[in-house]
Amino acid sequence: MSRIHCFTSASFAYLDRVRVLGETLRKHHPDWVFSLCLSDVEPPGFVFDLADEPIDSVVRIDELGVANLNAWMFRHDVVELCTAVKGAMLCRLLDEGAEKVIYIDPDIALFSELAEVVRGLDTHDVILTPHLLAPDTSDQAIRDNEIGTLKHGVYNLGFVAVSCRTEGRRFARWWRDRLLSYCYDDVPNGLFTDQRWCDLVPAFFDRVMILRDPGYNVASWNLSQRPISIDASGRIYAGEALLRFFHFTKVTWAGEVMLERYCNDRIEVFELMYWYRAQLARNCVKGLPERWWAFDRYDSGAPIPRSHRLAYRESETLQARFPNPFADGADSFERHMKAIEAV
Repeated sequence: MSRIHCFTSASFAYLDRVRVLGETLRKHHPDWVFSLCLSDVEPPGFVFDLADEPIDSVVRIDELGVANLNAWMFRHDVVELCTAVKGAMLCRLLDEGAEKVIYIDPDIALFSELAEVVRGLDTHDVILTPHLLAPDTSDQAIRDNEIGTLKHGVYNLGFVAVSCRTEGRRFARWWRDRLLSYCYDDVPNGLFTDQRWCDLVPAFFDRVMILRDPGYNVASWNLSQRPISIDASGRIYAGEALLRFFHFTKVTWAGEVMLERYCNDRIEVFELMYWYRAQLARNCVKGLPERWWAFDRYDSGAPIPRSHRLAYRESETLQARFPNPFADGADSFERHMKAIEAV
């Protein structure tokens, strides 16, 4: 039997989450190969030793073969960039011979085996999970969850599974190409990083499985339909289904508000939050400057405003004139933008 390849994508600021994901993967699937696609560079004095991590391998962003890498990276903020590399990393693993590849977001933890996914890839080439599995009933839930899903995408791309067969490879190449060109958080123009693209997948590709098990991808946005409970033996359920994995997105702010709104006075979901925060504390990233990301500053040391990224993204002329927009110097993109802003 071939081994399952699983990967996530993150910067060093999310390494605590990657560690929790890696630990829970090893608990429930110790035979899987777990890789990190890293869109970051170590700060001075910070040591990242793979031998100390629950990670089998690391692929850095400059190993993905992206053309004009500096110009491409500059067009993205940290969330956009860590999302934009997912298609290229998926293609890399398939090209290296992986027969089954599963992507999982770094802020997810497994609570039981993903057996349905492994079996599903025997007969399907792409597996997606919807954000929602049934209509909401209250107006508040419709606004939060159904309209939110219409804005951000039907399927939660915190998880996707792909086989190496023809349709899986065709999907991987298509998704890679779209993310290389259009992986932006731009909801008014119909884009939300990688997710909105995959609304098209069931229409564009054959052998697509929509995994409707409510134990997968439980999160604040679907908790109104999947109440968390814990039985006497410690098994955790989402509604009537065994909890497979929980998406701890934005657990420190917006996600918590949604949990409180939709927990229906059940405390079990907050037991999960307490457990997850304890795991993050145990896996804290020592020696990393607060809010570190290697690509959030010009080479001069000045922070890059989002307005500069957008101006560069939207102008082919600027991209041609400044092939490395991070660079310092008299004829740099940074100086160009400051001159414009000074007028």
